[in-house]
Amino acid sequence: MDGQSAIGDAEARVRALPLWRGPISVVALKGGVSNASFKVIDSAGTWVARVGGDYPFHQVSREREAAASRAAYEAGLSPEVLHAADGIMVLRHIEARTYTEEDVRANAEACVGILKRCHSGLGRHIAGQGAIFWVFQILRDYAVTLKAGRHARLAEIPRWMRIVDELEAAQVPMPIVFGHHDVLPTNFMDDGKRLWLIDWEYGAFGTAMFDLASIAANNSFDVAGETVILEAYFGSSPDLATWRAFHAMKAASALREAVWGMVSELHLNAPGVDYIAYANEYLGRFEAVYASYLQTYGKS
Repeated sequence: MDGQSAIGDAEARVRALPLWRGPISVVALKGGVSNASFKVIDSAGTWVARVGGDYPFHQVSREREAAASRAAYEAGLSPEVLHAADGIMVLRHIEARTYTEEDVRANAEACVGILKRCHSGLGRHIAGQGAIFWVFQILRDYAVTLKAGRHARLAEIPRWMRIVDELEAAQVPMPIVFGHHDVLPTNFMDDGKRLWLIDWEYGAFGTAMFDLASIAANNSFDVAGETVILEAYFGSSPDLATWRAFHAMKAASALREAVWGMVSELHLNAPGVDYIAYANEYLGRFEAVYASYLQTYGKS
């Protein structure tokens, strides 16, 4: 099925849901790179319906996503979940501006603040089996997927895996928290009164370091901005080992985003999404971050 046919099928599934009240309006939303999303208006309100199945190649479970989304609502971070079953999630629509990278950099303390609230409280609301997110295991799993799919970049995988080992060895012990693990700028939304954190496909238990490093990796922070991130989160200047772990995780985050694009190239077909270009963009970020890491800290 091509991308446009898939969108039509997804819209038909949304329209067929028995939960709508009265006549409905359904409009496709742009911007999704792995799901089809629609704005739905019925007599009870305005909603966002997201359609997407389990993606084992990305370790994405819709059941776990639904649990994280409900917990995020209960923790006051995300909109209310109206429905979640059979690969369709319906959430209350919020009138808010989606952040860009520039917005995240300009509002770094607020973005760190909502992540800190996530880390400190969301896990208490999780019911059912808890998932874990450890980027180094995910990257190793992605390598297996790329090899099985005979991806065009097969020759580069051994080097990436050596670097993964190196970056993992630089991590420092931290408490286990419930993290978001997908802090792209588009997952922050500002309604003029408050900030929201949305999209919990990768919500799971882990350490805070991945979310903190991903803010920097995904939003082009410089060293001054990184200082704001860490001091806002920890309340003081971190020690050298924590800085090293942060920069190692920043490289891992950029590599994960790049390899996510490569795996998606093999398995997904969202209309208008160029997974090769996405992977190349983040591979460039990874190489720059890793080169800076080596220049600052040397090899482990």
